[in-house]
Amino acid sequence: MTDLSRSERIRLNEGLRDWLAYQLRQTERTLDELRREEAEDRRCREVARAEMSWKLQPARVEGTQPMLHRGNCGLYRTQLGYLDREHVVIALEEFPELAMCELCAPWGSLGIPRPRRQPGE
Repeated sequence: MTDLSRSERIRLNEGLRDWLAYQLRQTERTLDELRREEAEDRRCREVARAEMSWKLQPARVEGTQPMLHRGNCGLYRTQLGYLDREHVVIALEEFPELAMCELCAPWGSLGIPRPRRQPGE
C-alpha cells in the first residue's frame, strides 16, 4: 500500500471502515436475535416446568387443610415452591383430607380419581 497516494489510502480506509461498521451492525442484530431466542426458550422451559408441577397453598384458616393446585393455576399465583409427583405423594400422605383446587383439577394430572368431598363444602 506504500505505492498508493494518500488520497487513495484514505478512500480505501474509509471503505474498510464502512464495511467493518456494516459487519458490526449485522453482528449486533444477530446477537439481539439470539438473545431474544434464548429468553423465549427460557420462558418456554419455565412454562413447561410449571405445567408439569404442582403447588401447595398453605391453609388460610387454622384447622383447615392446605390446597393442592397445578403449577400453572391462576388461582394461586406463587412462583416458588413447585412440587414434583414424589413430593405431592408425600403431601397426600401427610394431609389425607388435602383440598384440591376445583379450577385447575390437579387430580387429573396426578392420575387419581376426583375427590368426592372437598373439605369445607
